[in-house]
Amino acid sequence: QVQVVESGGGLVQAGGSLRLSCAASGRTFGSYAMGWFRQAPGKEREFVAAISWSGSTTYYADSVKGRFTISRDNAKNTVYLQMNSLKPEDTTVYLCAVGPSVGMLVNGRADYWGQGTQVTVSS
Repeated sequence: QVQVVESGGGLVQAGGSLRLSCAASGRTFGSYAMGWFRQAPGKEREFVAAISWSGSTTYYADSVKGRFTISRDNAKNTVYLQMNSLKPEDTTVYLCAVGPSVGMLVNGRADYWGQGTQVTVSS
């Protein structure tokens, strides 16, 4: 059974930093891309960032470019999202996703999803 589990969310002041982690297990994920989305209550899911299996390709939403960095450790089937210069508008639930390619994730198409971790940025 595939499991995708996020961690690292919490409460931080504006301008601060958080590092999210997401561990995938239950099958072999060789060649899979991994990524992050976020979704506020009553709103559409929003793409945040994605990274290819090799790590050579990354893609970011314009709203987080220059502030967030995605990375991965394939030995641990884990993807990270380093979030710096956080803003109150970054407050929401962040979800991890695993899919066949960065392009598919950018278009919101993933094979596996996590349950999400809450990030709250106070002003």
